[in-house]
Amino acid sequence: MKFFLILIAAATTIISCGSNEVNSAENSVSAIKTVTDEEKSASLEDEANLTEIEWKDSTFQNLGKIKEGQIVEIAWNFKNVGTKPLIIANTSASCGCTVAEKPEAPIAVGKDGVIKAKFDSNGRQGSQRKDVYVVANTSGGKEHHLSFMLEVEKK
Repeated sequence: MKFFLILIAAATTIISCGSNEVNSAENSVSAIKTVTDEEKSASLEDEANLTEIEWKDSTFQNLGKIKEGQIVEIAWNFKNVGTKPLIIANTSASCGCTVAEKPEAPIAVGKDGVIKAKFDSNGRQGSQRKDVYVVANTSGGKEHHLSFMLEVEKK
């Protein structure tokens, strides 16, 4: 009987600790501020909110050869080296076969972020060069050009 009570007490403790971690994680996610379209627009036009971005990787990546049908994920790492929060207002790709993703929350001064893209090689045999455009509240130019190249071989 004592063993059974100890087992129930241990299970209750583990379950309650787990739910606190989930609640803590949910609170952390809700604490991240996303930026509205109006705020993005305003940050691009207000000279006082411009900042600096440093690309930690090359803005051009040669991904080599892949087999047709593969979906390739590409990432470009960056750091906000300016004095204001970095807002990535928009990302777009040069082709429908490439989908770009951006951070929704502002990147704090001194913090890192990543722009991701996925390339679907289905029906795209041969040499491919694709571009991703990033619009941000950066001085010296608000649009940044990222690109990658690869060779898609027949299955």
